[in-house]
Amino acid sequence: MTLQQLKYAIEIAKYGSMNIAAKKLFITQPSLSNAIKDLEEEMNITIFERTNRGINITVQGAEFLGYARQVIEQTELLEKKYLNAKPSIQHFSVSTQHYAFAVNAFVELIKEYGIDEYEFNLRETKTYEIIDDVKNLRSEIGILYLNEFNSKVLKKIFKENNLRFTKLFVAKPHVFISSNNPLSKKNLVTLKDLEYYPYLSFEQGEYNSFHFSEEILSTLSHKKSIKVTDRATLFNLLIGLNGYTISTGILSEDLNGEHIISIPLDVKEEIKVGWISHKNMTLSKLGTIYISALEDIISKSLKGM
Repeated sequence: MTLQQLKYAIEIAKYGSMNIAAKKLFITQPSLSNAIKDLEEEMNITIFERTNRGINITVQGAEFLGYARQVIEQTELLEKKYLNAKPSIQHFSVSTQHYAFAVNAFVELIKEYGIDEYEFNLRETKTYEIIDDVKNLRSEIGILYLNEFNSKVLKKIFKENNLRFTKLFVAKPHVFISSNNPLSKKNLVTLKDLEYYPYLSFEQGEYNSFHFSEEILSTLSHKKSIKVTDRATLFNLLIGLNGYTISTGILSEDLNGEHIISIPLDVKEEIKVGWISHKNMTLSKLGTIYISALEDIISKSLKGM
């Protein structure tokens, strides 16, 4: 086993593709494949499963890559201390459902870490892709919610893929609406109140099972329904069409503007928001800073509600 082989494996996990990793490493794909094959044979494990859609990281592979990253990080620290080597560009990725507090924490991470060179990724994406990103180490952390309806299905997927869910907070459902919406004067809204307003939700692609919905009460039917793919579009439609969506109630005026408000929804439901990571991997320094920023922002937001 060599440091080069470990770096190769880390790059493949990062891009989720042998071909892309080979291009980034400036070597041929057969050379990269052979290097990984030799590593797997020497370690007597399978790190990557090859499929028609690319590669997946095995449970053993995820644990191995966790150790590999630590080895490479420690090597770089030694080189920096004794060889005056330039530190490598820092990489960090988060995949999340469409939460403003996840974005705010990302901003705080970059401010606090204060490095000159970095390559960070923040993916606001579909529920299934969040799980797949963390499973295959494209993201260190994934942020999503559980409730009574989806928890059995999602926890089964977490267990099968050796993922751990850590709770951040529990919220009562709220609706986000325009400050000009006729319902904006209410202290509490009911599903009956919302019946004739457009319902906005995030599109889940081919994995559009009710259990992967980003909004609770996903099995309810609506007279008017619009699916979107990004948060900015959703908020524009909230304002332009007097639509609504269901979420945690935590808003960021900096990101969402002053024209969106949050009102409690009269239903007996709870939203448990948390983050997922690999069970066998310790959070990186960047991951630890990000989670700390996330907890601080959420704590302040909940006090203001």
